Amino acid sequence: MRWIPFIAIFLYVYIEISIFIQVAHVLGVLLTLLLVIFTSIVGMSLVRNQGFKNFLLMQQKLAEGESPAAEMIKSVSLIIAGLLLLLPGFFTDFLGLLLLLPPVQKHLTMKLLPHLRFARMPGGGFGAGYQSGDTFDGEYQRKDKDEGRELPNHDDDDRRR
Repeated sequence: MRWIPFIAIFLYVYIEISIFIQVAHVLGVLLTLLLVIFTSIVGMSLVRNQGFKNFLLMQQKLAEGESPAAEMIKSVSLIIAGLLLLLPGFFTDFLGLLLLLPPVQKHLTMKLLPHLRFARMPGGGFGAGYQSGDTFDGEYQRKDKDEGRELPNHDDDDRRR
């Protein structure tokens, strides 16, 4: 069981080097390096654009008081896709671009959604109006105990304590 990470890393490196050698054999080393850089730049711009759209959808769902669970899962897949696209190599670029496809994101969402639990916070919405403890609203006047006369109300002094 403890050998699995080492085997996975070795397999990943073997796949990346093998693909890189095959592409470099066909296109040349310089063009292959430029292609790896180009795919990373294009992939990151795609992740940025989709991430911004997904962020707007999450805000819209929260404003409507709906669960943003599906958008949150898409955000996780976008983060993983971004990390994969940053890593140099064709295999990681392929996996990253695969995570950007809407059918793959939908499949991932359907698989992970039953395992997530979201609770509504007090005050409606998800996190809107959340306060710990009870809050009471009211007015008061300070009076001197000995003479029963009113004292100036120093709210600012009370708030600093």
